[in-house]
Amino acid sequence: MAAPAAVLPRPRTEFAGRASRRRLRSVPAQAGPVARLELGNPLQLTKTMRARLLAAVRALVTSPALAGASDGTRLASVVLTAKADALKDFETSIWAEELGRWLGVSQSTVAHTVLPELRGAGFLGSNVAVNNIGWATGLECWVIPMYRAQQAGDRRHALALSRSELAVLLSLITVLFGPGWEPKDKPVIPAGLLAGRTGRGAATDRLGLLLMVLTTGSAGWLQLCPGTVDTDRGRPAATVARLLGCTAAAGAKVLKRLQEHGVADVVRKETGSGLNAQSRVRLVPVAKAHGVAVREARRIADAVFSDLAGTASGDLESGETGETLVATGIEGVEQDGIAESADLAATAQHHALHASRVTPGGSLALSGGFSGEGRGGEGRRPERVCVREEQAVDGGTAVAGSGSPVAAGGPLCGEKPKRSSVDEWAGQRAAGAGAGGRPKAAGWEKAQQQRGVALPADLGLRVVLGPVAWLWERLSGWQQDQVEAAAKAELGRMAGLGVAPEGAPRLLADRLTDRLEETGGEAMVTGPYGWLIRRGLPQRQACSHRKCDDGTRLDTGEDCENCGNVIHFRRARRARIGAGIDRELPGLAASERRRVLEEQLRARALIEAEDLEQRRELARAREVRRDAAREAAAEQASRERQAAAAADAARQALACAGCGRGRAAGLCEACDHRRQAEALIGEAGLLAAAGSADLSDPGSIAAAVAGARTAIGDSTAAAWQEFLEITDVTTLEAAPRAAADAYAYTAFQAAQQAVGEYQGDALVMLGRTKEAEAEARRAHTTELGRPWFRRNPTGADAVAAATKAAGIARGRVAERLLAARLEQLDERAADRPEKPTSWTVRLPELAARQLRADSSGAVIA
Repeated sequence: MAAPAAVLPRPRTEFAGRASRRRLRSVPAQAGPVARLELGNPLQLTKTMRARLLAAVRALVTSPALAGASDGTRLASVVLTAKADALKDFETSIWAEELGRWLGVSQSTVAHTVLPELRGAGFLGSNVAVNNIGWATGLECWVIPMYRAQQAGDRRHALALSRSELAVLLSLITVLFGPGWEPKDKPVIPAGLLAGRTGRGAATDRLGLLLMVLTTGSAGWLQLCPGTVDTDRGRPAATVARLLGCTAAAGAKVLKRLQEHGVADVVRKETGSGLNAQSRVRLVPVAKAHGVAVREARRIADAVFSDLAGTASGDLESGETGETLVATGIEGVEQDGIAESADLAATAQHHALHASRVTPGGSLALSGGFSGEGRGGEGRRPERVCVREEQAVDGGTAVAGSGSPVAAGGPLCGEKPKRSSVDEWAGQRAAGAGAGGRPKAAGWEKAQQQRGVALPADLGLRVVLGPVAWLWERLSGWQQDQVEAAAKAELGRMAGLGVAPEGAPRLLADRLTDRLEETGGEAMVTGPYGWLIRRGLPQRQACSHRKCDDGTRLDTGEDCENCGNVIHFRRARRARIGAGIDRELPGLAASERRRVLEEQLRARALIEAEDLEQRRELARAREVRRDAAREAAAEQASRERQAAAAADAARQALACAGCGRGRAAGLCEACDHRRQAEALIGEAGLLAAAGSADLSDPGSIAAAVAGARTAIGDSTAAAWQEFLEITDVTTLEAAPRAAADAYAYTAFQAAQQAVGEYQGDALVMLGRTKEAEAEARRAHTTELGRPWFRRNPTGADAVAAATKAAGIARGRVAERLLAARLEQLDERAADRPEKPTSWTVRLPELAARQLRADSSGAVIA
C-alpha cells in the first residue's frame, strides 16, 4: 500500500499577540515522495506532451471532413498519422490487413469502409506500392491535413507534430492497442492492452481509451466533464460520450467494456445509506505507470458544496486504512486538478460516517464548521469534546457543548449525527453558552431568536459563514443581512474571476479561517460586523494580479506566480543597490551598510509610491474623460435617433413620385418594382452583350441588348398570362391598383430570373475561350503533380481531382473575363449621349395637350 502523500503546510510566520500572517514563498518545498519516471514509457507523459498529442488527436477525429464517418475511420486517421515518416514527406506504408489489426477490424472493413471514407472526405491520399517486378507491396498513404500543416511551417498548428512527438504518439498507441509483432533480430514488441478486443465496437473502444489517457493526469484520474449530464447514465459515461462525440448511452457501453478489460476503474463513493452519489474514473495503466497503487486507501473529499443540488456532507473516513482524512474543499489539487464530480446530479448525498476519534486542530479550515472534530483553543474554549462532558446544563441531564462553531454540540466518539452539525450547533448554542463560561443576561434566548441566530438557509452561505458562526450570532438582524449580502457579492465576484461555483464557498470559508488566525481567534474580534465587512470577507491582493489573494491564486489554489515575480524584482533591486553601495562606499561596517541600504530602499519606495499615485491620477482623469465622452456619444446617438425617426415619419407621409399615390414614402411598391425591373433588364442586356457580342461592333452590342429586352418582355407576358389563368379576373378588375402592383411584381420576377440565366450563359461562353482553356490545362497538370498522385497519375482519384481543379480554374478565368467585358461596356455607355426621357415623364405632358376637333384619337409624340 502506498504511503499517503504528505500535506504541504501553508507558509506562516508568528507575530506579536500570536497573530499569524501568510508569507509569500518563491519556491515551494517538495511534498512527499516522487515517483521516478521511466525513460521511454509512453504512459508517463509530461503535461506539455499530453496537451500537444491531445490537440492533434482531437484535430483529426473532430475534423468537419470526417463528420458522419465511422469510429474506425477516425481511428485510422490517428494511426496513419502516428506512423508517418518525417524523412519521407510524412508518408507511411501499410497493408490493409495490418491496418485492420491496429483498428481491431477485418481487412474487408478496411478496404470497403475505412479507406473509401477517408478518400471520399479528402483526408487521405494513397498509392499502391509495387516492387521491381510489379507486385503490390502495400499502400503508400498521406494524411492530407497533417501533410499540409507540415508544409505550412507553422509549428503552432495542432497537426504540425515534430518527429519526436510522432514517435511518442506511435509508442502510446502501441502500448494501448498495438497488434504486437516479432521483428527479426530485434526484441519482441508485445501486443497492446486492447489488442485482443476485436470485432464490433473495437475501434470505438480503442479510440475512447486513447482520448481518455490523453485527458488523464499523472495519478490516473480522468478529468470529468462539467455541467448538467444525463442522470440516468452518470457523469463518467457523459464524459466518455463527449470525448467520442456520441450519446451518453453509447459512452456508458464503452466505459463498461473498458472496465471489463481491466483498463478503467470506476470508483464510486458510497454514502451512509449505501447509495452511490459520486464517482470517478481511474485509468489503471496510467496510474500503475506513475507508481500509484490502484487499490490504495482513497482520499474522499467532503463535497460540501458540489454539483449535487441540496447536498450536504460531513466528515469522512478513509476507505481501507481507517484513518481520518481531512478534506480541504478544493479536490484533486494533487491529482492534476481533477476533482470528484457527482455521478447522479439529482441524487442527494447523505451524511457520512463520523471519524472514529476526535482530531484536535488549531484551524477552522479542518471541516468548515462540521461536527466530528475538536478545536484548538487560545485558553478560551476546551480542545476536546470530552471536556465538561459530566457537567449538566441548568440542572438538566444534557451534556454541555464546547461552545465551538466547529465541534459544539457534536456527537461523542463513535456516535452518528441525525442532522448536519451546523444545524445542531445553531440549536444547541443556547444550552452550551451557560456551561461554556459565557454568562447570558435574562431574555437572551428570546432576543437571539428575534435576530435570527441560525446561519442562512442557503447551503453555500452556511459553508462560508461556518468558521465565523460565533461572530454571526453577535450581529443584529440588519448586520446579518448586510454580511449575507456581502458574502453573496464576494461569491459572485469570485465566480467572475474564474473560480468554479461549487468551490467558491469553501475558498471563502478558508479565507475567513485564515483571517481569524491572523487576528488571534474569535475572542480577539471586538467589532464583529466591521471585522467581517472590512477584513474577513474582502480579497487582499498581494500583487497587481486580480486573482491574487494573500499570495494565492483564487482560480487554481496555487501560489501566485506574479507575487513570486514581485519578490524576485525586489530581491534583484536590493542586490543591485547593495552592489552600488559596496562600489561607492567600500569598507563600511555591517550596521552602517545596512542603514545606508535601508535608506536607499526607502527612498526608492517613496519614488515608486509617488509614481504610482501619479499614474492613478492619470488613470482617474482618463476614466473621467471616457465617461464624459460616453455621455456625449449617448446624447449624440439619442439626437440622431430622434432626427432619423422624424425624417422617417416625414418620408412616410410623402406621395409616390411615380404615380402620385398618397403616403407611399416617396415611392409606392408598384413603381419601385417597375424601376427595379428596368434596371435588371439593362443589366441582363449588358450580360448578354458581354457573353456573345463583339465589343468592337456597336451594332452587335445593340442587337444583343435588344434581344435580351425582347426575351424578358416575352417572359413577363407569359408569366402574367399564367397568373391570370389561376386568378379571378373579376377581382382584378374591381381593384385596378392591386392588378397594377401584381403586374409590376411579375415583371420584376421575370427580369430577376433572366439576369441569372444570362450571367450563367456568359460564363459558359467565356469559359470556352483560349485563356480559360490554357488556365484549365495548367491547373490539371499541377494537380496531377501532387505527391500523393505522382505514383499513379492515371488513377480514378487523380483524374477526378485534376478535373475538379481544371473546372475551378476555368471558372475563375471566365469570371475575370466577364468583369473586364462589363467594364468595357460601362465605359462605352458613359461615352454615349443621354438617354431620352422615359415614358413615365412624357405621358403626363402628352395628356395635358389639347386635341384637334378632327382628331381620330391617336396621339403621335
